[in-house]
Amino acid sequence: MMRNESTLVVAYHSGYGHTARMAESVRTGAASVDGVKVELVSVDGITEQEWSLLDAADAIVFGSPTYMGSASPEFHTFARDSVERWTEQAWTGKLAAGFTNSGSKSGDKLHTLQYMALLAAQHGMLWVSLGLLSGWNSSTSDQDALNRLGVWLGAAAASNIDEGPDLMHDSDLRTAEHLGRRVAEQARRLHRATTRPVG
Repeated sequence: MMRNESTLVVAYHSGYGHTARMAESVRTGAASVDGVKVELVSVDGITEQEWSLLDAADAIVFGSPTYMGSASPEFHTFARDSVERWTEQAWTGKLAAGFTNSGSKSGDKLHTLQYMALLAAQHGMLWVSLGLLSGWNSSTSDQDALNRLGVWLGAAAASNIDEGPDLMHDSDLRTAEHLGRRVAEQARRLHRATTRPVG
């Protein structure tokens, strides 16, 4: 039976709750797009049912904190465990995107996003970038603008290491929401194009 809606799964690991809050923002943005069903999957302790959600999705948005310049060990384990899908190229043609958080404004977050993009490429997926100009790079702009950290590959957040996820910067959460909406719009477009009746 043909699905009438596209599906997007946010597959993430969160160590202290900050990345989980970003995941919720990605979900909020994606869910604002009509015709898109959104699921959250925490990849540490992922179940067979959750693997099935990923297999059936039109788009997967990866999320991880940046630890020591890369994704968390738990996210790396998830990536390693996706090898069966890689062998079969079961995720070929799906959309992919990514987001990350760390304490420093830079913190080598770009390397984490590049790792996610490479993971997606090895799976034959199609990467969706953030699609925003840098929001805080002039004397007339401020840190409340979207994409305040000036990252293009995905959504990035900087959170003070002595503060909880409830004090995350609003700009970073809205940027994550923008990413979710952007990927969902592309997933809906792709789903409609591939399920359109012929003739």
